[in-house]
Amino acid sequence: MIKTISTTPYGDQKMGTAGLRKKSQTAMQPNYVENFMQSIFNTIGKLDDKTFLVGGDGRFYNDIAIQKIIKMAAANGVKKLVIGQNGFISTPAGSNVILKNKLDGGFVLSASHNPGGPNGDFGIKYSNQTGGQVPSSVTDKIFENTKNIKEYKICDTADIDLSKLGKQQLCGMEIEIIDPVSGYVDMMREIFDFEAIKQLFAKGFTMRFDAMNAVTGPYAVRIFEELLGAAPGSVVNAVPLPDFGGLHPDPNLVYAKELVDLMFSDNAPDFGAANDGDGDRNMILGKKFFVTPSDSLAILTDNFHLIPAYKNGIYGVAKSAATSTAVGRVAQARNIGYYEVPTGWKYFVNLMDSKRITFCGEESFGTGSAHIREKDGIWAVLFWLNIIAATGKSVEEITLDHWQKYGRSYYMRFDFDGLDTTVADKLMADLEAALPKLSGKTFNGYTVSDAAPFIYNDPVDGSSTKNGLVIKFSDGSRIVYRLSGTGSSGATLRVYLEKYEVEKLREDPQQTLKQILEVAMNIAEITPRTGKLQADVIT
Repeated sequence: MIKTISTTPYGDQKMGTAGLRKKSQTAMQPNYVENFMQSIFNTIGKLDDKTFLVGGDGRFYNDIAIQKIIKMAAANGVKKLVIGQNGFISTPAGSNVILKNKLDGGFVLSASHNPGGPNGDFGIKYSNQTGGQVPSSVTDKIFENTKNIKEYKICDTADIDLSKLGKQQLCGMEIEIIDPVSGYVDMMREIFDFEAIKQLFAKGFTMRFDAMNAVTGPYAVRIFEELLGAAPGSVVNAVPLPDFGGLHPDPNLVYAKELVDLMFSDNAPDFGAANDGDGDRNMILGKKFFVTPSDSLAILTDNFHLIPAYKNGIYGVAKSAATSTAVGRVAQARNIGYYEVPTGWKYFVNLMDSKRITFCGEESFGTGSAHIREKDGIWAVLFWLNIIAATGKSVEEITLDHWQKYGRSYYMRFDFDGLDTTVADKLMADLEAALPKLSGKTFNGYTVSDAAPFIYNDPVDGSSTKNGLVIKFSDGSRIVYRLSGTGSSGATLRVYLEKYEVEKLREDPQQTLKQILEVAMNIAEITPRTGKLQADVIT
């Protein structure tokens, strides 16, 4: 039943910061998924004692690709696969299964916040035994294997029925189909005060959670409506669809427009939230009020003592370099460990495993803690609900209290999408070469105090990583430039702006950052080089 199939390499199977992401049509090419998976199996080696998780966010082509992975795992001698029922599992739930059950890793099929469907995106995340993303040293070896692959192994058999819970066999490999929701729910109940949140809803508190027709719909209905007592219908777009119902499952002010419009209307509920395609990103809103991911991380960190699982203290907190400095002020005041890492959740894992941090987050709507080794959207939503239940304050009141205590980092991200890769690479290379000459110069009233690439030296494994370019100004403002590694085609230039204020706390962020945006555009020569007069996405 095991066949060895001849194949030829594809040259574009290098993983980005969170796995392999490609257009669906690319992934559907003959042997494309097979080549990639065989390269992973070849890199791991000795599979007869290994157990892996398999699941995904339900996007287009997942069902076919999962069956390929199952048959290839069996043919390559994998001992056991643990698979989410019907092929579904969110990224945070999958991380929990791997970590709690001491599996050897897992494959979560998702392109995260990218759109789905035949003309959308497809992706595969490969996690190691921590339930987190594998390090670059491993992904580099996999990529080298993809460039030289000549054959793959697959079990020639009928598809597996993934709808029935329980155990079965395929070509000598054990398969266990699990409920993807229940274990995750149990974990959340151990962290948060469900009874306090339940009482909050019993008093008439209202919320709207937009699952964006993605994987967290069933998780959200179970937790918020069935267990915590939110009104039926509080969770919308709750049924996962292969094309996400035409939605772009990225929880930000642009793509979650339906939720944003509701929350800024006169009929807004008390609380609003959204998750992305695979459930690891989150957006938090109050009535006519938006909480930036950077502020959210800082607020959660400052209120850790209100959460049962963290009431005895936390080790520390880490943020990506591009994320605002707001959480750094909390860490200093709280006297806890504080780290800045490159963009990419894998850089947090060593810090969590070595008990240097408990919380971590990125500006791209991702926050999480050491309960798993991935960011966790529902975890962040429950954290906010727990704070609201404990303090009796609204989202806006909690945020204003925080600004009055620590000051406010006006902060926004400007994405320039679909750039020619050669143009984007040259822009960054030329900008980096110009950085040493910027120090001391004044642009539109902003004087450069420091300009250099961001370089991270991992305190655990000693590795060094360069990620992005940072320009600091004498008043504490910052510009960060970075090329994104989460797209499926072309290049995205991300420009992050920050201005710190201790008095003017209720200004419009875009107006406050207007001058520094002009500086950022001019220094990098964005318009002349890319032809773009403004950003495609602003968050």
